[in-house]
Amino acid sequence: MSATEHLVIFDTTLRDGEQSPGATMNKAEKLRIAKALERLRVDVIEAGFAIASQGDFEAVKSIAESIKDSTVCSLARALDNDIDRAAEAIRPAERGRIHTFIATSPIHMKHKLQMQPDDVVGQAVRAVKRARSHVDDVEFSCEDAGRSELDFLCRIIEAAIDAGARTINIPDTVGYAIPEQFGETIRQLLNRIPNADKAIFSVHCHNDLGLAVANSLAAVSQGARQVECTINGLGERAGNAALEEVVMAVRTRQDLFHIDTRIEAQHIVPASRLVSTITGFPVQPNKAIVGANAFAHESGIHQDGVLKHRETYEIMRAQDVGWHTNSLVLGKHSGRNAFRTRLLELGIQFETETELNEAFTRFKALADLKHEIFDEDLQAIASDTRQKEEDGRYGLVCMQVCSETGVVPKANLTLTMDGKEHKVEAEGSGPVDATFKAIESLVDSGCNLQLYSVNNITSGTDAQGEVTVRLERGGRIVNGVGADTDIIIASAKAYIEALNLISKGGIRQHPQVADV
Repeated sequence: MSATEHLVIFDTTLRDGEQSPGATMNKAEKLRIAKALERLRVDVIEAGFAIASQGDFEAVKSIAESIKDSTVCSLARALDNDIDRAAEAIRPAERGRIHTFIATSPIHMKHKLQMQPDDVVGQAVRAVKRARSHVDDVEFSCEDAGRSELDFLCRIIEAAIDAGARTINIPDTVGYAIPEQFGETIRQLLNRIPNADKAIFSVHCHNDLGLAVANSLAAVSQGARQVECTINGLGERAGNAALEEVVMAVRTRQDLFHIDTRIEAQHIVPASRLVSTITGFPVQPNKAIVGANAFAHESGIHQDGVLKHRETYEIMRAQDVGWHTNSLVLGKHSGRNAFRTRLLELGIQFETETELNEAFTRFKALADLKHEIFDEDLQAIASDTRQKEEDGRYGLVCMQVCSETGVVPKANLTLTMDGKEHKVEAEGSGPVDATFKAIESLVDSGCNLQLYSVNNITSGTDAQGEVTVRLERGGRIVNGVGADTDIIIASAKAYIEALNLISKGGIRQHPQVADV
């Protein structure tokens, strides 16, 4: 594909996506997602904001060391320390990019930056030049471009390109834009900026009005050639443009766009499931492309039409985006090699034989409970195994819950805390409430329960249930995820994982609100 025919996909799941409340990922989880994105053939992976914390820096560096087929990018404010830290983190990458930004809207310049427009332009130019002293691939973003004055955008973008930026990003940071207006903004920028032909123009749209994908596509239709997006539309507030929706819209409507991405779409659903499992953000059933109902037909008229000719009601093939019809892949008689092979096909690889053996043991135990083992079950096994391998202050040894009509539910648990076993019990309004109260009787965490969500991993009454628990303490929010065929056990696992996450502490600096 030539440059004019190629739409660059810039994935920011690991940076902007991680800014979703409770979606913080550790280094190992980020690396797993990065490898899934590389398998998907994402052009650019924004691996994090290197100066936000030591953990962010190490995660970006680890991804830069491991990823070979995608460009690895780190975000940096228009500050020397940010840019130098980003450069250090991406140094091991075969292809690295520094993405630097500064706010350009009147409201941001006045109230956040407290800077005059001339000073903002000067700082942007210095930042781009400093980034270019480290790498050739520099991207410059006008934060809150959606509410910026067009004349000022033209001025600062022209200066940034002259300074060496080769990608110019126009973010709708607060999700304020409307498609027709946003597309017109891109058209005018490309026409009015004298050196616009020396850079790829990019868009980064938020979904506050539910228009992130629509705005992105409107920009593409007017000449933008990079879209910044996330798996499942993950992101702060209402999220970002969903990668899967942008990719399949462009691919399905070639008659309108005449461009395509290099994304290997058959890996979209596995990547979606991985991100959902790691972050604890379930995919809604009616979500486009990756939702459980995306290719389901209940209406008799629809079913009849699809049976006669699929394209009567389906504009895409389910298999093309990674949905599989082969449900029973493995069973209780399957051996270790078949198990390992199927995991590799799903992009799951363990670092040690110990982890693989632990996962295989869990697989065998699950196979005794379930007749059919689905790919989603294998993803849950892999995540559960990795969670167990990590050190945590709290652990579940065993539990017994009594729930009977007319009797107050009671939970008896054996937990580990700092390596020592403790027996606890409590009553509650239901079995889950009793379980959580029993755990709290030992840990006394002081956390507020913000969310309790149950999602079936697969279909059937023998399906594993996946529970997400969101806890808040002192302004810090975490998501814990647990999976089991017993939903009460899954709930206990999720609550304990959330407690382990919140006990580790550590607050990431937020790039959009940190003072410049």
